[in-house]
Amino acid sequence: MNKVSVVGVGMTAFGKHEVPLKTLLLEACFEALKDANFPRIDAVYIGNFMSGSLCNQEILGAIVANELGLGTVPAFKVEGACASGGIAFRQGYLAVKNGEYENVLIAGVEKMKHTTTEETTKAINAAMDNDSNEKVAGLTFPGFFGTVANRYFYETGATKEHLAMVALKNREYAMNNPKAQFRSPTTIEEIMSARMITDPLGLFDCSPTTDGAAAVVLSKGENGVVVRASAQATGITQMQEMEDLLSLPAVRESASQAYEIAGLGPEDIDVVELHDCFSMTEILAIEELGFFEKGTGWKAVEQGLTKHGGKIPVNTSGGLLSKGHPIGATGLAQIIQIVSQLRGNSCNQVEGAKIGLAQNLGGTGAYSVVHILEGVS
Repeated sequence: MNKVSVVGVGMTAFGKHEVPLKTLLLEACFEALKDANFPRIDAVYIGNFMSGSLCNQEILGAIVANELGLGTVPAFKVEGACASGGIAFRQGYLAVKNGEYENVLIAGVEKMKHTTTEETTKAINAAMDNDSNEKVAGLTFPGFFGTVANRYFYETGATKEHLAMVALKNREYAMNNPKAQFRSPTTIEEIMSARMITDPLGLFDCSPTTDGAAAVVLSKGENGVVVRASAQATGITQMQEMEDLLSLPAVRESASQAYEIAGLGPEDIDVVELHDCFSMTEILAIEELGFFEKGTGWKAVEQGLTKHGGKIPVNTSGGLLSKGHPIGATGLAQIIQIVSQLRGNSCNQVEGAKIGLAQNLGGTGAYSVVHILEGVS
């Protein structure tokens, strides 16, 4: 089996863009290829969720190959809801690891800001089981994670203020990230008093709709940031089937597999990018990834253990909450932040970071992908 490394990265700013989806995608891809010194690309993988429904555009892999002059190389589009980018990365990684290709270009993209809230919400809800009584009852993603948050409060003693602490931490990190969607300062008071989306989740507790693209180049060998492990697991798709409302089994299982493959544990990780689609999700994820005991993530947030100077800095990019969440690009943007941390040139640099973890979630826990990466001196 081959060693595999990230040798190039590229990313647009996240936010609202007036240019077409294709322009965003090509910008990120070209930047990644340039960063990798333009190797010969053997295959293209594109993570995307809603280009067909929101932009009337598919065949993204072929478009990239054609526009960048890559010839007749195989090209793929990968869909896994909000985990589309992370799954695309995993597919490219496995192809290089198994010797099928030497260099692959992997990108993710989404354009969401040009449509109405109703149109975007309808498209996003395709990531739920729409042939279920939960859908008929009107369950949405904010409704799901709002229910989870209320149950977490009931079982642990956490409060809405702990969710606000997550949102504030991630905004403070985003303020130093030039590509983040939201960079203006805020306060606990502003977060706590913001417009309610679904009790107890307010505006700052929910990731925004976003335009943006991110891309990486993976190559055989150890000439970049080495991918130590890649793991993926599937979870429950309906709330009523969950044995424990405060558990995300796909996150726990994908993390367990990744740690085993890498020969590492949570204690070896220096920096983390995880899927904070809602502030509540970050608290659950730091528990499922093994950084804190179940039911204690809120205490870790309260004690400052998930930021610089604490046990494990989490979402130093600003996370989905403030960096933004262009669905197909999110998993790759997380990996790019980890790569920059391990290269030593990141915003909010963690001193001495050698091992990083990226965790990308799809649906209400339907998919989870975990990658562990190591910097090479």
